[in-house]
Amino acid sequence: MENTNHEHELDHAYMHAHGISHTHHHVHANQKAVINRLARALGHLEKVKRMVEEGYDCSEVLVQLAAVRAALDNTGKVILQDHLRHCMVDAVAAGDEDAINDLCQAIDKFMK
Repeated sequence: MENTNHEHELDHAYMHAHGISHTHHHVHANQKAVINRLARALGHLEKVKRMVEEGYDCSEVLVQLAAVRAALDNTGKVILQDHLRHCMVDAVAAGDEDAINDLCQAIDKFMK
């Protein structure tokens, strides 16, 4: 018998409510957008590598590196917003303080 989406949500909420450790293996609404953003960031990074190999001016390389950083930061924002809207809503509803602590630690690492 197949596990329906509703049954999965109930199982997920049950695990949160009872402190059962688990991982989040589900597709987020913005998964395709995140993958596309990461592909663009990789393209920018490849360009930086080519620029260094070809001896471009350092200031031009730095500008391109700034584009890579901005692309990654914006990707992180999309992931964070998606996580807050979906995973954290479920976690708060289930009283899962571990999920909140995990998010705080992830934000600390992301913002360094």
